[in-house]
Amino acid sequence: MQEGLAEETAAGTVDREEVARFARIAKAWWEPEGEFRALHKLNPVRLAFIRDRLAAHFGRDPRAMRPFTGLTLLDIGCGGGLVSEPLARLGFAVTGIDAGEAMLEVARGHAAASGVTVDYRRIAAEDLAAGGERFDAVLALEVVEHVAAPELFLAAVARLARPGGAFIAATINRTPKAFLFAIIGAEYLLRWLPRGTHHWGKFLRPSELAAGLRAGGLVLEEVSGLTYNPLADRWSPSPDIDVNYLLFATKPDEAAESVSQP
Repeated sequence: MQEGLAEETAAGTVDREEVARFARIAKAWWEPEGEFRALHKLNPVRLAFIRDRLAAHFGRDPRAMRPFTGLTLLDIGCGGGLVSEPLARLGFAVTGIDAGEAMLEVARGHAAASGVTVDYRRIAAEDLAAGGERFDAVLALEVVEHVAAPELFLAAVARLARPGGAFIAATINRTPKAFLFAIIGAEYLLRWLPRGTHHWGKFLRPSELAAGLRAGGLVLEEVSGLTYNPLADRWSPSPDIDVNYLLFATKPDEAAESVSQP
């Protein structure tokens, strides 16, 4: 499963075959029972996690209509905009980036039809970072497991987060259980996803993801699991991080950090 693909550098860290594969089914992005049904099912619990953690971090009321007005958010690997749009409705000034132009065309068209403003761009995360852009919140949802150079990607993520800002990732653990459920189950048995969507060796353990973020100056705050209930056909938060998990990290404010120095 992926929410688009995050393109890396000209050194070739983006998998063009994956971009092409998802481009072929991009038009189905907003169909709840289509090729991206799994993402539609997963989206409510992801959005709740994002809203609650970022509201707490920035001191905003999550019950407000537009609690994040005045804040910027970057959605890396935004795909067709399943996360970008609802977060824009919550008040964020959202920038969505992806490697696939077909996905971005779908995202732009849907946003225009829905009357939602999102700045969609085809640009690599590290190129955006090199240009000096910084955001209050940065997301990489179902993306980390698809990049060819995770260390370089996480370094770019860390640069893109503004001091005092936050980062949230959603990805899959590298465990035997994840191989069974996320690959054998989701791709071959249930056929939720096209075969070949995931490669077990590219999954990151929470400790590996956290280490990459710490190298860029981010501080791990929380890791939360996600589990699927087939009887209820619903995803829920869980202490079980063996398969799907969410990670929340923050970037220390430079002023506060300097005050704490002896």
